[in-house]
Parts: sequence; structure tokens; C-alpha cells
Amino acid sequence: MKKLWAALVTSFLLAPAAFGAPAIPSAIKAAIADPARPADNVARDEARKPAEMLIFAKIKPGTKVMDLIPGGGYFTRLFAKAVGAQGWVYAYQPSELDAFAKGKPAKIIATVAAYSNASVVHAPVNSLTAPELLDVVWTAQNYHDLKDDFFKPADTALVNKAVFKALKPGGLYIVLDHAAEKGSGIHDTNTLHRIDEAVVKQEVMAAGFEFVGESKVLRNPADPKTANVFDKAIRGHTDQFLYKFRKPLKAK
Repeated sequence: MKKLWAALVTSFLLAPAAFGAPAIPSAIKAAIADPARPADNVARDEARKPAEMLIFAKIKPGTKVMDLIPGGGYFTRLFAKAVGAQGWVYAYQPSELDAFAKGKPAKIIATVAAYSNASVVHAPVNSLTAPELLDVVWTAQNYHDLKDDFFKPADTALVNKAVFKALKPGGLYIVLDHAAEKGSGIHDTNTLHRIDEAVVKQEVMAAGFEFVGESKVLRNPADPKTANVFDKAIRGHTDQFLYKFRKPLKAK
């Protein structure tokens, strides 16, 4: 009996991730394994952990999701495959970025064109709208940008209220971003490309959202939070917070 108990304990210690780790739904597995994904997207999977991200955001077949500020379309592609024919993905490309992010609007339009269940919304971020009520609004590593001069006249209070209005009651607003030092507010948004997570939580909840949880899968306590996120010494390994907010079920 002692030998059996020792073996069980050893097994637990050697494979802790197996205990309590959520099973990956087939739709998400298929999205990640999609052979059409660009090689540079696949290469980022280890750092971005797409399975955990999509599970946390409750992306599944039939989901109507907005990828707010989609960048190169890394998550747009995953969402389009995971939500299937009954779902839809709206890639919201803010027009404020037209002059700053040269080529990005054209790139995301070309990306979305490859999917029959996705479309681009190209409009000012402050007047964010969706063609239908959504299940999820997702934004990854972009919230801090809304505080910077190149994004003017972006107003996060207006954006958060617009997201609230775009969601169904019970819909989710997922915010992923690089963590700044606690108490730093928005001091580092334009220099280090980081934001104090307390600012995000306060602003989003002020729009009427409930905070319902966070994932620590991209946390890195070894990140001193003093380096630019594009610094080669830390890029891909920053301490990132992933917050989940919900529009109350009784909200209109």
C-alpha cells in the first residue's frame, strides 16, 4: 500500500497540469490545427496559448464575436474556425489607425476575405457598433493603445459603453493586455506599452460590467514591468492580465 501511495504521489507531482486542466473542445482543437494558418501565427502559439484563451472566452460553435483591433488577424482566424458556420466574427478595425498602421486595414480585410463567416467593420472606435447583438467582445494587447496620442480621439469610457451596448445580456467582454507596475496608472502606455490593470478594471466596471474572473495562464511574476514589451529580452514573456467582464443578465 505504501508503494502504491508513493507512486500516486509521484505521478501527481510529475504531471500537475493534468489535474484540473480543462479539456480542449474539438472546435478549438480544429481551429488551432487549421493548416491554412500562417506559419508565423503558429510560431506564436507557445507564447499566446490560444486554446486557453478561447476556452476562457467561451468561444464555441455558434458564438457571435467581435475581435476589437484585430492587428494581423491572429485571433480572427482562430475565432472564425472555432465558431463555425452558425457563428460570426466581426473584425473591428478602427479608422483612427488608418494613418498610423499603414497596410493594417488592407491586411485584415484580406484575412477576413478567406472566411465565409467573418466580416470587417471599419469605423471610428468611439462609435463602435455591431450589426447584431454579440456573445463576446475580445481585445488583445490593445486597451493600452486607446490611451495614446496616435489613437486620438479614442475615449475608453465611450468605447466601454459601446461594447456594453453591443453585447447581449450575459455577454462577455475579454481584455488581455501587458501589465504595468501597480499604481502606475496610464503612465507607461505610450513608452512601455503597458497599463496598470487596476485602471482597466475600474474603467470597464464603470460602464456597467461585472468582473467575473481572470486567467493567470499568461502571468509572469519574473517580469519586472520596467521594459518595453518589444524589448527582445522580454518580448513574448511579459506579465499579462486576462480579465473577463460580463454584461448583467438583466441589463438592456
